[in-house]
Parts: sequence; C-alpha cells; structure tokens
Amino acid sequence: MKEHIEHQIIKKDGTPLFVIVPYDEYLQFQKPEKKVYFPHEVVEKSVVEEKGLVRAWREYKGILQEEMAKRLGITQAAYSQMEKPKARLRKTTRARIAAALGVDVEQLYM
Repeated sequence: MKEHIEHQIIKKDGTPLFVIVPYDEYLQFQKPEKKVYFPHEVVEKSVVEEKGLVRAWREYKGILQEEMAKRLGITQAAYSQMEKPKARLRKTTRARIAAALGVDVEQLYM
C-alpha cells in the first residue's frame, strides 16, 4: 500500500509550477489582512499641508519635537530631519518612532 502523500507538486516541462497542500495547512499560511486607519487630521496634515507622516502624527498627538527627541534618545535637530516629507527612514528607526508616538508602524507609511 502506498504511503499517504501530503503535498503534490505540479510540473510543466520539469519545472515546478504549483504545490497542492492540505486545506488546513493552507489556512495556516493565510494572514488576515490588517486594516490601517488614519485619523482625518493626520491625513489632512500629510496630504493637504504636505507634512511628513511622522510630523503629522506628532502634531496630532500634541507632542513637541523636543519631547520626541528625548523619547528617542537623540537631539532635537536630528529628530527634525526625520520629520521631513522626503525623509528616508530605516525600518528600525520607523519602528522606534512609531513606538514613541504610540502608533502602529504601518501608520507611518502611506
């Protein structure tokens, strides 16, 4: 008797194209889509007033640049550079800023 096969590979000209897996296993790989919300004021500051999302969130939360710099352990001047609309922040920096603002890191991307 043949052993039960969990996965089936479908090939075309010897090249794997698809893998058939049990439905339960497939469901484990599905991530529910996380919805990201932005308050109207943040969107307005970012889009209409052309401010960077970091600055828009900071102003929305009523936090001064000096306070944000203190939370991040950097100078106010360094922090102000991070607020520019075209600032290219590293993923880790963006995560630190999100934590300091008390928002999800996804909310710092638009």
